[in-house]
Amino acid sequence: MTGLPVVRGGTGRRGTRPAPEPSGGPPPSPPGGGAGDARRPDIDDLYHHSRLDLVRLALFLVDDVPTAEDVVQDAFAALLRRHGPELDAVDAPEAYLRTSVVNAARSVLRRRRTVRAHVPERPGHGPSADEYVLLREEHRTVLHALRRLTRRQREVLVLRYWSGLSEIQIADTLGLSPGTVKSTASRALTALRRHLETSP
Repeated sequence: MTGLPVVRGGTGRRGTRPAPEPSGGPPPSPPGGGAGDARRPDIDDLYHHSRLDLVRLALFLVDDVPTAEDVVQDAFAALLRRHGPELDAVDAPEAYLRTSVVNAARSVLRRRRTVRAHVPERPGHGPSADEYVLLREEHRTVLHALRRLTRRQREVLVLRYWSGLSEIQIADTLGLSPGTVKSTASRALTALRRHLETSP
């Protein structure tokens, strides 16, 4: 994100001093640079500001860091292809990306279930080094418990408590009613506590 434009005073001719700033208020803005003309964040700004949070969101949904990073990268690539780098036509680009990440995570889990139905999972799979960087120990414990919830319960809890969304925002992201979000969150929390109490 960029701050307000910095206006540098000119030095004028040698031996003369720059004109003093007018008193009683801030320095005048450059032409076309009023307060209402602040630059909208473009896709580069959004990537640097939001990528890590989106990877954490995807990690809680798909369980492993490489897949989470792929999901987020694909979401940014799709946003760029559809709307270009300036994002002028996107009212809420962060919400757009969250929805893209959730939908992509659903596709990953569907494919994963299909594969696991035919190919047994290899034993001894453990968390990667990247996962230890992205998640603290208590979060990894919760991640293991989240795997035992239904997909909808998991999505609602992750968006509510890790992405910090309101019930209305979660409803918009998942295509649910706010009442469904509320009741799902209540049941999911009860199930999550039960799994955490019985986890080794």
